[in-house]
Amino acid sequence: MKPLITSLLLLAGLALGSPVQAQTKIAVVDLKKVFDGYWRTKQADGQLKERAADFEKARNGLIEDYKKANEDLKKASEGLNDPAVSEEERDRRKKELEKKLQDIREQENGIRTFEQNMRQALGEQQGRMRESVLKDIRGIVDDKAKAGGYALVFDLAATTINQTPVIMYNTLAGTDADITEGVLKQLNANAPPENSAAKPADAEAKKPDAK
Repeated sequence: MKPLITSLLLLAGLALGSPVQAQTKIAVVDLKKVFDGYWRTKQADGQLKERAADFEKARNGLIEDYKKANEDLKKASEGLNDPAVSEEERDRRKKELEKKLQDIREQENGIRTFEQNMRQALGEQQGRMRESVLKDIRGIVDDKAKAGGYALVFDLAATTINQTPVIMYNTLAGTDADITEGVLKQLNANAPPENSAAKPADAEAKKPDAK
């Protein structure tokens, strides 16, 4: 019994006498608020919408051509069985009808290909813009974390794969450890005037061309 008591007292003494470790400093940032409030995000969204509108305009042109081709096919089909025409003329019309039908099928394939390319191009442009914006944000967050001596910075807006909050309890929001407003203010410090011409956020963005 005595050795056991001695061991317990020794452990208690070590616990009480050990130096207190410096607590890890933690900061938080609402990444969604920063991302949505950054002027380059808004600029990029506007450019993406403009390009999507250009794509849609080009697509509508292809659809109109497709509708006209179908109307021509319908008229040609109606004239195929005209009893007043000769057999030779009927054969000519039949070949013409087959050619129109082939053209329509090619137009259908062309529209599908254009739509696929459109979605891919918009997705790639959105990805490049998002990556560029996040790079800016990450740089400011890193600088503020180093300046404040923070070892970790958690995203308040982060969610799990089940769309539940990653951070369930937080007492840092609104304190000095919440760097959201500071990051957003620094990001928008050099924002261009609202009425000025926006600089391209994605130099690789190109106008759509139907192939």
